[in-house]
Amino acid sequence: MIENRNTILAIVLSGLVLLAWQYFYNIPTMEKQRAAQQAELAQKQAATPAGTPPAANQPAGSASTPAQQPAAAAAAPIIGRSAALAASPRVRIETPNIAGSIALTGARIDDVSLVRFRETVDPKSPAIELFSPSGTKDPFYAEFGFVPAAGSTVKMPDRNTVWTQDGSNALTPTTPVVLTWNNGQGLTFKRTILVDDKYLFTIKDEVSNVGDAPVTLYPFGLISRHGTPPVSGYYILHEGLIGVLGDKGLQEFGYHKIDEAKNVEFKVTNAWLGITDKYWAGTLLPDPKAAVQARFSSNLVNGLRTYQTDYLLDPITVAIGGTATTSTNLFAGAKESAIVDGYDRDLGLNKFDRLIDWGWFYFITRPMFWLLDFFFRIVGNFGVSILLVTVLVKAVFFPLANKSYASMAKMKAVQPQLAALKEKYPDDRMKQQQEMMEIYKKEKINPVAGCLPILIQVPVFFSLYKVLFITIEMRHAPFFGWIRDLSAHDPTNLFNLFGLLAFDPTQIPVIGHYLALGIWPIIMGITMWFQMKLNPTPPDPTQKMIFDWMPLIFTFMLASFPAGLVIYWAWNNTLSVLQQGYIMRKHGAKVELFDNLKTTFGAKKKTT
Repeated sequence: MIENRNTILAIVLSGLVLLAWQYFYNIPTMEKQRAAQQAELAQKQAATPAGTPPAANQPAGSASTPAQQPAAAAAAPIIGRSAALAASPRVRIETPNIAGSIALTGARIDDVSLVRFRETVDPKSPAIELFSPSGTKDPFYAEFGFVPAAGSTVKMPDRNTVWTQDGSNALTPTTPVVLTWNNGQGLTFKRTILVDDKYLFTIKDEVSNVGDAPVTLYPFGLISRHGTPPVSGYYILHEGLIGVLGDKGLQEFGYHKIDEAKNVEFKVTNAWLGITDKYWAGTLLPDPKAAVQARFSSNLVNGLRTYQTDYLLDPITVAIGGTATTSTNLFAGAKESAIVDGYDRDLGLNKFDRLIDWGWFYFITRPMFWLLDFFFRIVGNFGVSILLVTVLVKAVFFPLANKSYASMAKMKAVQPQLAALKEKYPDDRMKQQQEMMEIYKKEKINPVAGCLPILIQVPVFFSLYKVLFITIEMRHAPFFGWIRDLSAHDPTNLFNLFGLLAFDPTQIPVIGHYLALGIWPIIMGITMWFQMKLNPTPPDPTQKMIFDWMPLIFTFMLASFPAGLVIYWAWNNTLSVLQQGYIMRKHGAKVELFDNLKTTFGAKKKTT
């Protein structure tokens, strides 16, 4: 029994150390790093280099595409978004989910805003800006086209080419846009761009040849991002370059990782690749059947990092008097699970659902999200959905928990016998252990059964934490009252009397990180304290001290966690107290909650 207690104690201490490290060191450190990143990015007044198409420097049929460094550009001041958009004639994009424009110069898709998502919980705050044109502070865009075979002198459209617009003046789900350009050497390029009512662009290219020689071209697509963006910095979330590349599987390169690697290439089929943020992404979706020479790269130009994902397809030959066509897709939008799954299914993509970082425990996090989303569609509130899922999990594991609590109740019943053993064999610990095991065997008691409810809660807690942290469905999802975003921490604070005092304690230098303590974390701490008091006081002074302080420690540590997770923990504690109390009474064990409370407050009064 002593060994079991020591094992439990070691587990608890290890968990406390890990959580304390995350809260008191890792989170403040990441905040400082993000602030430094943003300050550094704001101070850079360098030109934003253009994206660079892959180089086809081998004869037709070759599959080699070595990295090509962007050409250095002269330093230039960063301009505002409006000025950058006005620098090129444009075609508007108007859909239920996207607003923006396509630049006729370079035919880039470089202006995309997600109109259903706002920067803050205020519905009047600006829409999320996903793609931005060159010249702005954070350029991020997609570009498509062709590169000629090595040694060819055929003039090709590039980032400076001004295309001619035909047909509709706006790109909508019902009106595609047609762009054309003639190279003056017998080649006419025609690009048809379509968009659905969500986040999918389709780019169809047609090349006609009325020249005096056949032409070999390599279709390419790229997504380029200039400057290292601020990231959340949590190990459970990937932000950066991503793709599922055929038999190479899921490939993830954070910004720091690709900075070190510089250039990574793959030759595969059935691939997609792009750049992802926590909630948004831009990804290239070539034909799954096409042979793809994919590349992730990081280049440093004029002191500014440029990140790029691109692909090069097998060459197409345009015969004299002939026409060649190619088609590809671009996803540019929010990583909504149903939409991402729909594209994965409808386009026959290779595990496109991995664009959402479900993590190694995919088999737990996906079902957890499905359950939450199922109940949300019924009740219309993700907070209530969390409460219902908690009840469902409790019901599923009720038989196991019932056995666990029953074993604990039996253990309490034999406490007088165990105490008698210590008196009977005060100096023979081995004999004590042997007699204890005989009693456990006779009474059918599992001495470690009390750990099972905690062990059951760990994967549920982790999966819910993951879902709350990564899924856009939880972003800005309200509960009731002051909780307007379940994915953010409780905005109230004990240290300014929950808003009565007009200052933010978290902004106090040095200690501000530790002064975030809202109403729900306090409720969670109280429910945890009640759960601890439901059990008898541990005989070991060290264990007693740990269990006495644990609710307070967890209250502070979980204060910065998503409010949805804290609400789950508080509700789970409440259900556990009711469940444990019921089972203990059923098995004739005394519920010592009120006795322990009296002892606690009585001891404090006596000390005073």
